[in-house]
Amino acid sequence: MPRTITDIVIHCAATPNGKLVTREQIDAMHRQRGFQRQLAAITRYQPVLQHTLPSIGYHWVIELGGQLKPGRHPEEIGAHVQGSNAKSLGICLIGTDSFSLEQWATLKVLVSNLRQNNPAARIRGHRDFSPDLDGDGVIERHEWLKICPGFDVKSWLDGGMKPLAGHLQGGV
Repeated sequence: MPRTITDIVIHCAATPNGKLVTREQIDAMHRQRGFQRQLAAITRYQPVLQHTLPSIGYHWVIELGGQLKPGRHPEEIGAHVQGSNAKSLGICLIGTDSFSLEQWATLKVLVSNLRQNNPAARIRGHRDFSPDLDGDGVIERHEWLKICPGFDVKSWLDGGMKPLAGHLQGGV
C-alpha cells in the first residue's frame, strides 16, 4: 500500500547560488548530519533510482541545469522536515534563493506531476513548517526557522508556477 502524502515540500540546498553542487554532495552533507537510509530500501530501490546513496534525505534534487536526480524513492520516508517526513515528499533545488530557468521549469513539471498523483497534498516550502509563534495563522519572516527554499512557494503557485522576480539566476 502506497504512503499517504499530505505535503510536497520544496527546499533549497543552502549552497551558493550558481555553484555546481551534485546529488552526491548533498548525500555527503546529509551523511555528516547523521542521516541514513535503510539498507533494505537502498537494495530494493537501486534498480529504479540507479544509485545506492546511503544518506540523501530528499526524494529529488534539481541541479543547476535542470537535471532531475532521484534521491530517496517516493515510498521511502525522507529526512527533510523534522516531524513531518512520514507523510511528505522532499524536493531540493541547488542554490539558496536564485535558480536557473531550467531549475524553475523542472520544478514546475515535477510539482505538476506530483499534484496529479497526490491531489490532496499541500505544496509548501520548508520554512512554512516553522511555528506560528504569535498565533495569527500566518508564518511570518520573523518566525522562520530557515529561509528554505529562499522564495515564497504560495506566491510561486499563485503566479502559475513561473519563475519569481528576484529569484532567477542571472537577474530579473
